[in-house]
Amino acid sequence: MNSVTQNSPTYEAVIGLEVHVQVKTKSKIFTRVEQGYGHPENTLTDPVVLALPGALPVMNKAALDAIIKAGLMLHCDIADVCKWDRKNYFYPDSPKNYQISQYDQPMCLGGYVEIELPGASRKEMGDHKKIPLTRIHLEEDVGKLNHHVHDSLVDYNRAGTPLMEIVSEPALASAEEAYAYLTALRTMMVYADISDCDMEKGQLRCDANISIRPVGQTELGVKVELKNLNSISYVRDGISHEIRRQLGVVKKGGTIVQETRDYDGISGASQSLRTKEDAHDYRYFPDPDLMPVRVDKVWKDRLSAECPERPFDKQRRFMAEYNLPYTLTSVLVPDRLLSEWFEAAVTVAGAAQAQGVGNWVVNDLLRELGAAGQTLATCQVTPTALAELVGLIAAGTITQQVAREVFTEMFATGESPAAVVERKGLKGGTNHDELEQWCRDAIAGNAKAREQFLGGKESAINAFKGPVMKASRGQANPRLVDETLRRLLAE
Repeated sequence: MNSVTQNSPTYEAVIGLEVHVQVKTKSKIFTRVEQGYGHPENTLTDPVVLALPGALPVMNKAALDAIIKAGLMLHCDIADVCKWDRKNYFYPDSPKNYQISQYDQPMCLGGYVEIELPGASRKEMGDHKKIPLTRIHLEEDVGKLNHHVHDSLVDYNRAGTPLMEIVSEPALASAEEAYAYLTALRTMMVYADISDCDMEKGQLRCDANISIRPVGQTELGVKVELKNLNSISYVRDGISHEIRRQLGVVKKGGTIVQETRDYDGISGASQSLRTKEDAHDYRYFPDPDLMPVRVDKVWKDRLSAECPERPFDKQRRFMAEYNLPYTLTSVLVPDRLLSEWFEAAVTVAGAAQAQGVGNWVVNDLLRELGAAGQTLATCQVTPTALAELVGLIAAGTITQQVAREVFTEMFATGESPAAVVERKGLKGGTNHDELEQWCRDAIAGNAKAREQFLGGKESAINAFKGPVMKASRGQANPRLVDETLRRLLAE
């Protein structure tokens, strides 16, 4: 690991993250009541959620499918048997005064999250690192306290939502690595349709355990847990702040206290909330109302077949199979729908046109979608239509400049590129006599450039191309223009 700061080269940071991911299911984890966001307070409840006497939990199989799929995506060992435990604590957001969770027999063990280390070049993928995981377990979410000036009110709409806790080993060395870890993890969960991971809606939440230690020491330092990191940027900023705080304490001869601190992303400050609880403080014991779950090979194989290609695996494949530059893949791959749209277009256009297709998707399609406030789901341009447009350019039927005008029409109307070209009369001229005359006029009008080219200055030929393209209103085939100019200059 690198030293924490240039001023304190003898210390290094050790960071572990606990990430809570809300699972995207129609109903809550132990009841049929709907889960959702933005509903009036306390409307997504029932006797199970409110822990009324006699109400018993019933397991949601879709939530189990999701955590198994998450484990498979993250290279975990899926337990043959997992069980449910009660984590006991008293707080207004938990109507039961306990939380149903998993303690000593979680669903997933081990695994890792692949991250791209900070500092990757713009031309190629940088160094990658595998951040090992301790476990992934499934539990129920709690309610939400809304704090006001004179009181605090609890909303139980979120209570009972299926929640995965993904716990990393203390293997992150910097705030930037933590940022890369969360970005990669979020992409993976969205790719597999496990969660939307919208941090503003609380669908992804992160607590960071941070400690410092002398470089070369293997024993971990005293850790501090940082909470309320409600954006990926705040996670990075909060960790940086906490590392600096701990270094300041040590430099002054103080001692780091194991505690939980609250980080304010707006002010950039933190304050102590409480000393850290240990596992025995929660008095875990097996839940008597829920049976253990056995996961057989058939179940795992079915979900494995549903898992998509992992993002970094896809990026490596795009670069190797289609010879795409890193700059294109880094835009295409993080969005699963966009990468699939691109590959559908390449299937029609052919692998040889992959870079051309990628350029159109990244530069033109995304620009038009953003300007129109649309998504791929509402876009009128199909992958097949874009492939046909790239084909028209490759065949010399239209120029790149004309193709941009055609694409704009395609986006607005949903017409095929051939139909737009025909309707607007944009097909490139095939009158070779006319092209030759334009080229002769351009050469005659620039004797200096002609002398420079004949004298060996290759770039001088470009001085003739502008006038030719202007005369053709941008419709002349650039390859034919170049060939014709060279032939006439050689005469």
